[in-house]
Amino acid sequence: MGSPVPSPAMRYPDTRRQDIVDTLHGYQVADPYRWLEDAADPEVEAWSSAQDALTSAVLEPLAERGPLRARLRELVPDVTGPPVVAGGRWFWARREAAQDHAVLRVADSEGARRGGTDVRVLVDPNALSAEGTTTLDGWAPSLEGDRLAYLLSEGGDEESRLWIVDTATGERLDGPVDRVRYSPLAWLPGGDALLYVRRLAPGQVPAGEEAFHRRLWIHRVGTDPDQDVLLFGEGIDPTAYLGVTVSDDGRWAAVTASLGTAPRNELHVAELDEGRPVDGWTPVVVGVDAQTWPHFDRRGQLWLVTDLHAPRRKLCVTDPAAPAVSGWRDVIAEDPDGAVLEDYALVGEELVVVHSRHALSELAVHDRVTGIRRRPVALPGAGSADLTSRRDEAGPVWVAYTDYATPYQVLALDPLTGSLAPDTDGIGAAPGPGAATPAVHSRQLTCRSADGTEVRVTVVAPVDAPDQPRPAVLYGYGGFNVAMTPAYSSSILAWVQAGGVWAVANLRGGSEEGEGWHRAGMREHKTRVFEDFEAVADHLVAEGWTTNDQLGIMGGSNGGLLVGAALTRSPERYRAVVCSAPLLDMVRYERFGLGATWNDEYGRADDPTELGWLLSYSPYHHVRDGASYPAVLFTVFDGDTRVDPLHARKLAAALQHATSAAVEDRPVILRREADVGHGARGVARAVSLSADQLAFLAAQLGLSLP
Repeated sequence: MGSPVPSPAMRYPDTRRQDIVDTLHGYQVADPYRWLEDAADPEVEAWSSAQDALTSAVLEPLAERGPLRARLRELVPDVTGPPVVAGGRWFWARREAAQDHAVLRVADSEGARRGGTDVRVLVDPNALSAEGTTTLDGWAPSLEGDRLAYLLSEGGDEESRLWIVDTATGERLDGPVDRVRYSPLAWLPGGDALLYVRRLAPGQVPAGEEAFHRRLWIHRVGTDPDQDVLLFGEGIDPTAYLGVTVSDDGRWAAVTASLGTAPRNELHVAELDEGRPVDGWTPVVVGVDAQTWPHFDRRGQLWLVTDLHAPRRKLCVTDPAAPAVSGWRDVIAEDPDGAVLEDYALVGEELVVVHSRHALSELAVHDRVTGIRRRPVALPGAGSADLTSRRDEAGPVWVAYTDYATPYQVLALDPLTGSLAPDTDGIGAAPGPGAATPAVHSRQLTCRSADGTEVRVTVVAPVDAPDQPRPAVLYGYGGFNVAMTPAYSSSILAWVQAGGVWAVANLRGGSEEGEGWHRAGMREHKTRVFEDFEAVADHLVAEGWTTNDQLGIMGGSNGGLLVGAALTRSPERYRAVVCSAPLLDMVRYERFGLGATWNDEYGRADDPTELGWLLSYSPYHHVRDGASYPAVLFTVFDGDTRVDPLHARKLAAALQHATSAAVEDRPVILRREADVGHGARGVARAVSLSADQLAFLAAQLGLSLP
């Protein structure tokens, strides 16, 4: 069995309950823990400190934490990213297993890179913060390769700042430019200017909207960014995210405007003169319920991946001088057998295409003009493949591959033969010192949801078929058109090596089966996601992989909402829950963090009908006094600027008040962490978090670690 449970003397901190009941569109909505929303309130900080003490008292005695931390660190692989070639220079990022963050390097030729000579470090986030809290959020070399633009953020806040350096000397030429969170970087020929996205200054927007109001600008290296010329963005929705791509000759630009995280965007094209539109922007796709992603090739054509009239996406090409939809030519039509178009690369007369079928990648080479399939490409296994660059239309295509037991690796594809080979200078990955990747079995199962829909789940286990019920973790997400595809995970391998089962569900709301699959799990259909998850849980039990008393569930962000809904809908199904950076109060979610950008996914609380959707599943509003809830570990991050930790504070308080389960048996605890955020983090922090999560689950589910 797992480690000893907490002492019976433990108790939950006293938590004040308010008598707050709002009348919203005729609904009576109780909110007894609204006071926990304000992290700056001294009473909230005192409450959080008391929760910290309880969490330490629960986690610190767990004997599994130390061995897990050591094993997880051993299983962290070296990772080298794909090369980007610009002006004859080779750029790539590499993180060695002992490092927190990848280091960006450059070599002046392919030969120098392969020989390890004259390789220079351009950006090393590990050297910028002793605590490992600086992250490299993005980078792009100029077309000539002589300059590099990159984005850095601190403490997990994702508030990137833009810097520009000389790639020959490493000298900083520009920066920092602030307010560039989620900015694309599109260089113009010559390397003297680039197009990028920057938010308006706080004084120029209404109070509370400082995180929004993005605009596209042209920035000339070395000049005051406040004097940059505005190119696009006035009059659009304040929550819109902007993307931009520029042709290599600098003649054409295409801008996309995504309205929050809605599954649709606008596409505008312009001819440029020294980076500025000659005759304004031509609207190409506007007011249409579809998404389109543009790219210019070196022959002056505009390529478009779109789900316009093709929910599983198709690939089109057109003339940017006449970009109207009526002139688009289909090169790769929507797959009639259900595969989803994911990516493509152009190499001479060849077109390399990645499709995904039930979350597993398929790779093939097609004719560039006709789209006719010429040859399939055998991948190393049943996993995930990405094409890493479309700019260089000569030489090999770089294919990134991973699966549940294979660390991320980059392979060179010869499109003329369809052969894949590791890059000879060691691009790829290997586990850390002294750690061999354990043998595991991975298989995809199918079950049926409440309405009869087929739902798939991949089971990773030490055996290829159920031999006995084992402690199991079920992971899911189910939202925002995000697919749960195979990927190497030291957490999964450590759990399975100890004899457990790990299952990853492909729920509606994701993109595993195309945009229709996404829309079947959003807005008024959100409860289907929870039904899918419950069907998978029941299937794992029915097939003998686990039992309800050995089943834990885990999810983060929108996946935190998933497991929050799961534990409040049917607490008897699960023994333990890990709920990370979650959304949980769906009545007030739009008021905090980036919540205002997600209302097309979930619905708006100010609309009577949509409020009804939200209230039908909002975890905070479905806690029942006297229910025996599973053990719950909430993990939150004080630097999280996407999902405010208030959600976890409020549901933790509600569950601690309501549960009939004793704290020493099924504790509800809140683990908070400073100086990290919702997204990227250093390896050491990630290992520490995973060790606590897995140790908590092991203790509750009865997994004995070797």
